[in-house]
Amino acid sequence: MSEKPVLRIGLIGSGFMGKAHVFGFATAEKVFDLPFRLELHTLADVSTEVAQKAARAFGFARATDNWRAMVADPDIDLVDITAPNALHREMALAAIAAGKHVYCEKPLAPTHAEATEMAGAAAAAGVVTQVGFNYLCNPMLHLARDMIAAGELGTITGYRGIHAEDYMIDPLSPFTFRHDPAGGGALGDIGSHALATAEFLLGPIARVMGDCVTVVGERPDGRGGLRRIEVDDISRAFLRFENGATGSIEASWMATGRKMQHDFEVYGSRGALLFTQERFNELHFYATADRAGLRGFRRIEAAPDHAPYGLFCVAPGHQIGFNDLKAIEVAGYMDAIAGRSAEPFGFAAGARIQRLIEAIKASSASAAWVATPAA
Repeated sequence: MSEKPVLRIGLIGSGFMGKAHVFGFATAEKVFDLPFRLELHTLADVSTEVAQKAARAFGFARATDNWRAMVADPDIDLVDITAPNALHREMALAAIAAGKHVYCEKPLAPTHAEATEMAGAAAAAGVVTQVGFNYLCNPMLHLARDMIAAGELGTITGYRGIHAEDYMIDPLSPFTFRHDPAGGGALGDIGSHALATAEFLLGPIARVMGDCVTVVGERPDGRGGLRRIEVDDISRAFLRFENGATGSIEASWMATGRKMQHDFEVYGSRGALLFTQERFNELHFYATADRAGLRGFRRIEAAPDHAPYGLFCVAPGHQIGFNDLKAIEVAGYMDAIAGRSAEPFGFAAGARIQRLIEAIKASSASAAWVATPAA
């Protein structure tokens, strides 16, 4: 049997998501039959010291403080971007120009125009892309989508989605890249997940009515002063889907006590589904076909019946974790690079999410419905 070809990876950024991506690469190679052997080639970060420390910890052979030189390295096949949001466009376009495949964390870019530019450049260059929406890789979300598509809920009448956390609840916490108007705000940071999930389950959103609110007007700038906050802390939107369903989403990083409330509820004429990310190995299903006296939400536990759960564990109820979702994402992306499948969630899909985000912001400013057709 011939040896698998090597795919050499260059990673930009070694923070929380950089580490999550490395977990994804390592686990995917152990769990899945990938079309490549993955090599952690070079890690780039803000300084040589930071890069070298992370490279040693993560297992990269090389480290650099010059991401441009890394992107231009002919030995690297895939550039993985986990840098702050406002830097994604410049880094991705440089990598695409160098003929690299690009794996980029969300949000893809600060604006829909920039995201569309990135998607167009990738398509023209023929490189394969992936945006980091790993919550969509959960077998329970795929089960939910399959049940909806099969008509088990009947005609969909309502949808509610929320992504709420509390990591900005302290008004004295400092200004970060997440507060930068060029790519910040709760809607773009975590609301993007709520929007991606809504369209994953029910298809394109046709119109939105948004309300974006800034709760903390200024934050410490790290230099003894205060900096004005121009992005949303909480955003909500009413949705009208192309299939006729209506619903809403909410994004908040001011939700006291919430650590990972990425939840949805889907209501139909024959049944309903409930899901919470804080117990993401479960899906709850209500069926009107159950006879009177026995009706109620039943818990469906993740199990080997829900691929690819069985590749991680042979027993139901033992559960997979956050980093396992990243491994599933990596595996799907590797299959796309090898030509085994289409891009699971490429730059064009990432640009679509930015279009929805901008439409919600525009609606909030105008207090009017804004159209968001997929075509």
